[in-house]
Amino acid sequence: MTDNAIPPARLLPWASPEGKPCYLLTDGSGRLSRAADAVESVQLGMADDLLDHAADMLADEQVTTGQLRFLLARMSEALTDVRRIAESRGARLLAYANGGR
Repeated sequence: MTDNAIPPARLLPWASPEGKPCYLLTDGSGRLSRAADAVESVQLGMADDLLDHAADMLADEQVTTGQLRFLLARMSEALTDVRRIAESRGARLLAYANGGR
């Protein structure tokens, strides 16, 4: 890639209201890039918290089916977020390794 080439689009850590992926063309230094970085950080932190909560609930023999279903729903949401973050970061690493920004 040359210095004048357009960098690859960044997959953002949120979806459109229709559930479609959102992308950003950026050099990685703008306000929206920083907002996306902050959202990713929050999403990863929430996933960590859910893993800790899951460990506690699985150790509790009094946990109800409803509680486990609720936890599983939140974990599914978190896994979707984490997968999107991994896809976005992987694409940016690949672009960087191939001479991109």
